[in-house]
Amino acid sequence: MTTKITGYQNPPVQVSTDKSVSRAKDGAASAAEAAGKTASPVRITDQARTLASLEQTVNSLPVVDEAKVARIRQAIENGSYQVVPERIADKLLRMDREIGAAQ
Repeated sequence: MTTKITGYQNPPVQVSTDKSVSRAKDGAASAAEAAGKTASPVRITDQARTLASLEQTVNSLPVVDEAKVARIRQAIENGSYQVVPERIADKLLRMDREIGAAQ
């Protein structure tokens, strides 16, 4: 299906070196200037800087702890890895409570 766009006028562009060209300003700045006001500067709080730094640190960390995976793999291969059902059950219950509290 094709939709024809109408009503858009595309006048030819004039190229000249004797006229100065000014850059178009964004809508917010133009609106503020038209109203006789100047746009206020954006302020970044210390908390926002800290959060940005933490986000950058977290994003740089690997998704998987390769060292831990290697230790567990080695323990499984040599037969020393022990499954403790009570520990698994406790973690499952804690996770269930956390999910219930978040909802």
